[in-house]
Amino acid sequence: MNILFRYGEFHNLTFALPVQSSAFSYPYLFSATKVDGFSENGNKTFNIMCHHMRFMFSEVQKVMPSDTFYFTVLRNPISLMESSFSYYKSMGAFAKATDLENFVNNTSIYYNAKMAGSHAKNFMTFDLGFDHNGPDSIKNAKVIQGTVDAIFDLVLITEYFDESLILLKEALCWSFDDILSFPLNRRSNTTMKTLTFQTQEKIKRWNSLDWQLYVHFNNSFWKRVDEFGRERMQREVRILQRKRTENEKMCLQGEVAPSQLEDKLMMPYQSGIAAILGYNLKPGLTAPYRLLCQRLVTPELQYNRLIHLRQIGNQT
Repeated sequence: MNILFRYGEFHNLTFALPVQSSAFSYPYLFSATKVDGFSENGNKTFNIMCHHMRFMFSEVQKVMPSDTFYFTVLRNPISLMESSFSYYKSMGAFAKATDLENFVNNTSIYYNAKMAGSHAKNFMTFDLGFDHNGPDSIKNAKVIQGTVDAIFDLVLITEYFDESLILLKEALCWSFDDILSFPLNRRSNTTMKTLTFQTQEKIKRWNSLDWQLYVHFNNSFWKRVDEFGRERMQREVRILQRKRTENEKMCLQGEVAPSQLEDKLMMPYQSGIAAILGYNLKPGLTAPYRLLCQRLVTPELQYNRLIHLRQIGNQT
């Protein structure tokens, strides 16, 4: 989101923003009526839509231009569920479980299929707008995969984020500076849990639709890398990583725990039992570099407010 926020801000593009908060009525399916300034008969053009939503293609099409480039990102369901348990420990199906192992060993006790939202089962299938409690048959999984394939121009993979950014840069004709980013919303190592092989296998079975989705698009991702060229990919990843290192040296004192953050206005949203890290900038940065460095470390909620205020200002 930071990459898209920054690109849109620096190129004076118009975002499709939620009417309320920083999400489109999540966990309910996206509706065009939840976009600030949208009108069925209006002629307003939106360039970027990137806020949290439960995807519904027919409604997104009402808002975005016909030549919109659609992309999404998938993550290994094992690490996704370990992370989700940490972030959402205080709510829903996870609330009464002592730990993730306890949850996956007793899903029939803790999980209720009628609960709104799905941080606890087939999270990605849910976010893409499908029934996360649907049959985990190969046939159903193939229908989901085929639909995502037909709608999305590119599916990124979290575990290969730099390679994903290179493919995104290529597809959108962007520069290395456009895809530059620092890791945001990252947890302290103290809240990360190492899972046993048995627990990992149980997570895969519990999230069968997500697992089949991930395997399918991980395979198609590497086919796309092969088309791009493996050696070329390695070369461009090295360039991106070098640029990131240069900017880290220029911008950052370091990544710190919430209590050590010097600018409390840049505090990342804290959730569940996770301690979300932030960054302290180096002092004495000149104005243009300070703006870039500041934007690179601006958390999602704060950046959302900046974008919202900018668009209000452009309308007045």
